[in-house]
Amino acid sequence: MVQIKKFVFSPFQENTYVLHNSDKDCIIIDPGCYFPEERTELKEFIKRQDLTPSRLLNTHCHLDHVFGNAFVHREWNLEPEYHALEEDNLQRGPMSAQMYGIPGYEASPTAKKLMKEGDQIHFGGETFDVILMPGHAPGHLAYYCENLNMLISGDVIFDGSIGRTDLPGGNHQQLLDTIREKVFTLPEETVIYNGHGSETTVGREKKSNPFFS
Repeated sequence: MVQIKKFVFSPFQENTYVLHNSDKDCIIIDPGCYFPEERTELKEFIKRQDLTPSRLLNTHCHLDHVFGNAFVHREWNLEPEYHALEEDNLQRGPMSAQMYGIPGYEASPTAKKLMKEGDQIHFGGETFDVILMPGHAPGHLAYYCENLNMLISGDVIFDGSIGRTDLPGGNHQQLLDTIREKVFTLPEETVIYNGHGSETTVGREKKSNPFFS
């Protein structure tokens, strides 16, 4: 049985997810823990649940989604996994932190294993498909489990909104096309676990998202 735990971290109020299963294995997705107390919260949850982190996945490598990469790497010896097209965003991290006035940014290690569309993640008896969803970021990935009706979507689509496209590598029309072709074609009951804010569903966004009305 696979469960998902959400944490809301950093001044950007970013959603960090921990997938865990009955075998006490877990996957950390987009660790946005910036403040020391946030890193303690993540560590204590994993310890309290007696979990063993086995992978560190990034949907994309914007600053707020990789704040905790260095911490997770140091704590559990995990290398981040992301798409090759996100290397530039990862390397831009220190400059972005300076631009936003965020001190003490720990640069993320680079990936030793890159992911691409069509890859699959086998976890807790379930299969998550890796889907490339560009527009917000060039190499943005989402993780979809058909059996669990679950899409971990990063910053592609939100409850009543979409990801910003004014950052380097962003493309507004590409993002709209991505949502129409890769999100709205999923079953309507699919729950969208996004990068900021509350969960939503594919059906809800098809019906009421103002960018598509």
